[in-house]
Amino acid sequence: MGQQRIHIVRDFRTPVAELYARLAEHENLNAVFAPAKITRLRDGDTSRNGAGSVRRLKMPVGGPFEETVTRAVENELIEYRITKGSPLKNHLGTMRFSATPGGGSRLDYTIVFEGKLPFIGGIVRAALEKGITKGLGTIS
Repeated sequence: MGQQRIHIVRDFRTPVAELYARLAEHENLNAVFAPAKITRLRDGDTSRNGAGSVRRLKMPVGGPFEETVTRAVENELIEYRITKGSPLKNHLGTMRFSATPGGGSRLDYTIVFEGKLPFIGGIVRAALEKGITKGLGTIS
């Protein structure tokens, strides 16, 4: 059932603080993870989008699942895990933010996971990678 890995690096014209703020806000992830519908379930322990914040993702096929932000460093890092539901296990999503010359920003986004059933991991990886790449293209 092997570990799956998605790694996307993308540069944006917007400054790091603006990109971080946009991607940290759970509701804004609807564009990145379309056609998933994302709903905030809980604010973070010390900030709205920080560690402890929880979102529900509902895909067109399959039941909903929940992701919990496990670590957040403003303008630098967001880490999250699937904590309820999903055909995946050992999931970790990591968004790293850095400045680029000229005032823009770079997102280095990695997701690793395993499927709970044979072949599901590869199918999910292919769909997620395509969807996220397309979704990030909607951000300038």
